[in-house]
Amino acid sequence: MPHKDRGIKPAPIEIPNHTLSETRFSPTSFLPDVNEMAFEDESGMEESQRISREIDERILESKRALDKKKKSVQILLLGQSESGKSSVLKNFLLTFAPKQFHRERAIWKTVIQLNLIGSIKKLLEILQEEWETVDVDSPPQPNNNLRRIRLGLTPLLFIETNIMKLISPDTRFSHDLCVRSGGDWKATLMAHASIPQPSSPVDRKRTSHRDHGNKPIDPTSVLAASKDDIIVLWKDQSVRNLLSRRGVRMEEMSGFFLNDIDRIASAHYEPTNADIVRARIRTLGVEEHHFVIEKGIDKGIEVYITDVGGSQTQRARWIPYFEDVQTILFLAPLAFNQMLEEDQNVNRVEDSLMLWKEICRTKLLAKAVILLFFNKRDVLQATLAAGVQVKRYVPSYGDLPNEITHVTKYFSDKFKGYHRKLSPLTRPFLCHETSAIDTESMESLLMGVRETILRINLQEGILL
Repeated sequence: MPHKDRGIKPAPIEIPNHTLSETRFSPTSFLPDVNEMAFEDESGMEESQRISREIDERILESKRALDKKKKSVQILLLGQSESGKSSVLKNFLLTFAPKQFHRERAIWKTVIQLNLIGSIKKLLEILQEEWETVDVDSPPQPNNNLRRIRLGLTPLLFIETNIMKLISPDTRFSHDLCVRSGGDWKATLMAHASIPQPSSPVDRKRTSHRDHGNKPIDPTSVLAASKDDIIVLWKDQSVRNLLSRRGVRMEEMSGFFLNDIDRIASAHYEPTNADIVRARIRTLGVEEHHFVIEKGIDKGIEVYITDVGGSQTQRARWIPYFEDVQTILFLAPLAFNQMLEEDQNVNRVEDSLMLWKEICRTKLLAKAVILLFFNKRDVLQATLAAGVQVKRYVPSYGDLPNEITHVTKYFSDKFKGYHRKLSPLTRPFLCHETSAIDTESMESLLMGVRETILRINLQEGILL
């Protein structure tokens, strides 16, 4: 249909009186000013040069740090989980860097208190399981006094939860005191420990040791108030009988302090060196420890000890840390009657032998010297004294005497044989029997180990 004009006319377009050449919007007005372009180019170039200089400085700084580290003593700490690596590390600090060791005393006080609370928690859980499963054919259930004690110790469990949320918010372990490497948990605990505590009884009551989100995170006062109940719980004969029936040996667990309740659950408790070495906290992931030797003719030498973790899930990540390693400390507790925590079908000694064979045959470690520590000698001695027969768990042991000297020689010969057979290059077999919680004997041993390590580094020209 043709369009019909409805009488509406378009508005006229107004044309300015001046010509196009006279308009102030000339074509060149849309281009940037030449001077502005030069200034922007110069500014951009200066910024690029500044960034380039910063990158160069960082690369140079990283190279210097790497060269410095290569000239230091580097030790790789290997062994299965629960082999005592952290205790050996703390002995290194105590022996060669005592000032650094003592600076961390407040941190380890809290860890020791958490270890004690963890043992109490395990006892209470075992009791609860017993009460829930008891029937007419079972032995008499624990008395009502234990039920009252259990209720009275509940605040300790809340404090444990609050501390773990503070230092390790993303871990979920019910029985292990556990943190992630690189999480700076020590700095967090140190900051908490350095907070001035109220001086007067009124102030202490008012604050109730609350300094993190208004939640209690200092277990000292609650432990002191609960000391008598904790002692009664641990010494109760019905509890001991229950542990025996279930095959639970608390004394053999890492971080065991139930025999020290009277001393640790005190308002004025200060940890001893032995307490700190015995303290247990599990680290997930690789952790590098650095210290400077503070005394002796080796004063000023830097030492890096890398703990790559020992659980089965972490071992696949070991290889990147094998490069340029000069010395390996391999811990192998002779716990012939124990199974791995993560795999109850694998014997601990068999697992250590399997790891040892892999380390010995690895070509990346062909030039590394391996020092073998048969750690936890005290536990082995107690196991044998209790009448536990080696041949029951290690049939090849046969009818050899069930005494510590024969047992250690038997396993030493095993490790030595694989060391000689599988090492790509000839190297000395160095083996020591150790008890990492015995700080005096460890100091003497580590002095000798230091001489060996420094001699190796001097031969390689690293410390020159």
